[in-house]
Amino acid sequence: MTMNNPRAILSVWNKESLVPFAKSLVDLGWTIISTGGTSRELRNSGIEIIELSEYTKHPEIFDGRVKTLHPAIHGGILARKSNTSDMSKLVELGYSSIDLVCVNLYPFEETSSRNPPVEESELIEMIDIGGPTMIRSAAKNFEDVIVLTNPNQYQNIIDDLTEHNGYPSGITEEKRKKLALEAFERTSEYDLAISTELNRRFNNNQIPKKIKISTKEGTRLRYGENPHQPASFYPDSSQYLETGLAAIDQHSGKQLSFNNYLDLDGTLRILRSLMIFCKEDRHGCVIVKHSNPSGVAVDAHQVKSWKNALLSDPESAFGCVIGFTHTVTKATAEMISEHFFECILAPDFEQDALSLLSSKKNRRIISIRELKPRIDEVKFRQIEGGWLAQIQGPPSIEWDEVKSVTDNKMDEYEIELARFGIIVISEVKSNAIILVKKTDTGFTTVGIGPGQTSRIEAVKIAARRAGKKSEKSMMISDAFFPFKDAIDLANEIGISSIVQPGGSIRDQESIDAANEHGISMIFTGKRLFLH
Repeated sequence: MTMNNPRAILSVWNKESLVPFAKSLVDLGWTIISTGGTSRELRNSGIEIIELSEYTKHPEIFDGRVKTLHPAIHGGILARKSNTSDMSKLVELGYSSIDLVCVNLYPFEETSSRNPPVEESELIEMIDIGGPTMIRSAAKNFEDVIVLTNPNQYQNIIDDLTEHNGYPSGITEEKRKKLALEAFERTSEYDLAISTELNRRFNNNQIPKKIKISTKEGTRLRYGENPHQPASFYPDSSQYLETGLAAIDQHSGKQLSFNNYLDLDGTLRILRSLMIFCKEDRHGCVIVKHSNPSGVAVDAHQVKSWKNALLSDPESAFGCVIGFTHTVTKATAEMISEHFFECILAPDFEQDALSLLSSKKNRRIISIRELKPRIDEVKFRQIEGGWLAQIQGPPSIEWDEVKSVTDNKMDEYEIELARFGIIVISEVKSNAIILVKKTDTGFTTVGIGPGQTSRIEAVKIAARRAGKKSEKSMMISDAFFPFKDAIDLANEIGISSIVQPGGSIRDQESIDAANEHGISMIFTGKRLFLH
């Protein structure tokens, strides 16, 4: 090889397809410059290379922290071949032009996703400096430099170079622009992953001063909220491992729509919160329609959890999304099979259950690869002109500090029912009222009144949906009662206990009304609005 050949710099952490790619370049007459682990990998495979330190005539320093940050490298990458001044200066300095840069970066994203978390010192060393700098330099000078950031790109480039006898000019301007754009997208994702993780660590997971959003390629959906609206789903690219609804497998059914994703999201949030509440031998079932739960149940038997969740509001459950905390059994699938639903979400399905549920072609049967208990996270919402951010997670009631404010007191079983109900109501649109009840082997909603401008109206809706099941049930409110009228209505429908945050200037009127009716009531001290 001579330095008159086309030159490529290869410096990669991920060595997938590296050797055949490098061998193809050499066979096409290219000179390869490499460093560190990449050069060792290539030499061990019998591929002749030039060590980068030999090329720059400068050793690596600081345990490899500085190796490619040298003018011989960046001058060779950034020199414009159409600019006579650039090329003259390159010759004057004794440098050579670089025709291809192949770099993938230190695995910061992978390292930051480890559980348990790595020490800060280890994480910091996974911040690549030279790699992104070379990528950006090459992408900036895309007219003269081919920039590769992913092993998936290698074969296509080799095919084009082979077709043109190895000459870099064989790579069209259109393809160079595409590669440059992909390169800038990669460095942008990388920087975002670093800033996101360090913000979490340095800022103690508080709301950041600025937000930066980066996604992987979007997936077109059937349509948006309405058929005339185009829509897509974009997975978060700041996470090394796909999580949530980016980590699902659809086993059957039509393409998902925008509304499907919204309902699946609401279902998943409740499932993740139920995992905190549920013991291993308890099954949680969630039914969601138009972003609101219509029924939620926890039971020792999965079949019963489905039955009770459905009985909460069978009318609203028509065309719903169903979710389970555990693998769906054949027995459960047999119960669900005749019900009309849009999607069902679970960690897994028994094979017989999957076959049965998939028998109707339009049903979307979806498994989620990892169902983890919910934690506090920064969540964003776009509005006109900007973004809102808040910490969101499972309802964090300090149950040891909950105040019993009535003459009648709740026993430990009622408190456990209240804990179940609080999980549910935290995901019901405000103003929200729910009615919950103990069953022989678990807990269930019996009536849900979501999204009302009037709290008393929410009580009426929950009562209507519960019917006779409201007798001896518990009423839970996501905010305080401004007047005692809701307490009086609760008495009329047979409510035995009430859970609310308190905080109204008329709290005493509500307490007096509850005492008058013999209803027990607790104040949690925490409002649970969801808009």
